[in-house]
Amino acid sequence: MSTELQQNTAWRLGSAPASSEIIGVVGAGTMGAGIAQVAAAAGHPVCLMDVRPGAAATAREQIDQVLVGLVKKGRLTDEDRLQLVARITPVDSLAQLGDAALVIEVIVEKLAPKQDLLRDLEAHVSPRTILASNTSSISITALANGMQHPQRLVGMHFFNPVPLMKLVEVISGAETDAGAAKIVLDIARSWGKIPVPAKSTPGFIVNRIARPFYAETLALLQEQAGTPAQLDALMRAAGFRMGPCELMDLIGHDINYSVTQSVFEANYGDQRFVPSLVQKALLDGGRLGRKSGKGFYVGTPEVAPLADRAEPSERLTLAGSGAAAERLANWLTAAGLSFARDTTTDWTGLQCASCALHLSDGRTATQLGAERQTRHVAVMDLPLAASARNGLAIAFAASMDAAQKGRAIAELHNAGLAVTVLRDVPGLLVARTIAMLINEAADAVHQGVCDAQGADLAMKLGTNYPAGPFEWLADIGVDYVITLLGHLSHAYRGERYRVSPLLQQQAWLAKIPK
Repeated sequence: MSTELQQNTAWRLGSAPASSEIIGVVGAGTMGAGIAQVAAAAGHPVCLMDVRPGAAATAREQIDQVLVGLVKKGRLTDEDRLQLVARITPVDSLAQLGDAALVIEVIVEKLAPKQDLLRDLEAHVSPRTILASNTSSISITALANGMQHPQRLVGMHFFNPVPLMKLVEVISGAETDAGAAKIVLDIARSWGKIPVPAKSTPGFIVNRIARPFYAETLALLQEQAGTPAQLDALMRAAGFRMGPCELMDLIGHDINYSVTQSVFEANYGDQRFVPSLVQKALLDGGRLGRKSGKGFYVGTPEVAPLADRAEPSERLTLAGSGAAAERLANWLTAAGLSFARDTTTDWTGLQCASCALHLSDGRTATQLGAERQTRHVAVMDLPLAASARNGLAIAFAASMDAAQKGRAIAELHNAGLAVTVLRDVPGLLVARTIAMLINEAADAVHQGVCDAQGADLAMKLGTNYPAGPFEWLADIGVDYVITLLGHLSHAYRGERYRVSPLLQQQAWLAKIPK
């Protein structure tokens, strides 16, 4: 940080600014209004500015309407409501932000307008003012280019709806001063948020690591492995609150596709982030999701809760030994399913009278049939949660006829498993999605974007995942993930499924005698 800034920003090197310090917010849309509300709720005077005439005043009125609803629900007193709203002052010029300790820009998600605003702000605010950008994917280093004091710019990525979502990604660019970043972390904590520090790289933490959640489902739709409703139900059965298709409909395909495209381009065409032709077709047809009334679904899909299966009348046989078999045994027990053990097999999965149901390792059932010289073989998806007993993906080898498949489905049903039959694709759905989420998180840590704890925290808070990537890794094991990714890479012959160096290092390290 420059000498001038150090002399004028002594509080930056300590804790968050006092609640009497002014917070400026530029941009009075949904996100800007939410940030203004959160800052005012923490006691700060807030100056809310927007170039659109009357927009800031309208935003304050909308905040008041939201708070009135909280008062009616007994979650806020009317006096607190009046005080909170009174702390928000609509302003119409940057000059009125001159006394702010922190100014957060929340304008259109485009580089040039944000750069212009940040440069203009420096002419109006004091040298002690920290500037923050609420960007979801634009480089903080690029935004700081051209500023007089780029050291004071910090990324502050909030999640929508701001008053409810706890996560804030605090992003440091190449020029960001460590003291300024620390203060923004402290500010976020004082506002009741959970901040996670990140380095400015494409997508930061959440938007980068989350890409496979959408990408693997989109890839399976392109291969006609299943329907959007089937794939969504399977992911919900695995413990996710929403399936990828319904979530993309909610986010908006224009937004989701744009983020994917920006991450893809920023990574120089890395195939891990390649946009989907399936999603592009939706955009071309104006099917933007719920905002347009149709996307993968027309309107809002009704999601039926998973029904408990009837008491099983048959018993499963768990085949195999080792870590994967033990994990499968734990899942069967948690799901309340009765099973016998056969530890003599050289494979892991469930044995039915009609076929051997192998736990997916990235190979298709047909490939396994060819390798093992048997017609009666199938693969089962990775069961993440006990609820997967009511929605588990399986796929049959092409060598099995309809009657054989029907008998196997009936046997699994009688044993307490409700299965969804997908096309025989490598890795099915849950296994390949979880492996790719883990792999992407490992690469983010390997490249210094965040640490493992930050990755887990960000993904659970920012996306409501049932677990973090490194929690899944500890559960299913690095060897399983590497094996599955290796088979996917062999099947698709591309760089998309390459193994992160961090995962490979962990696997090798485990083999070195202590």
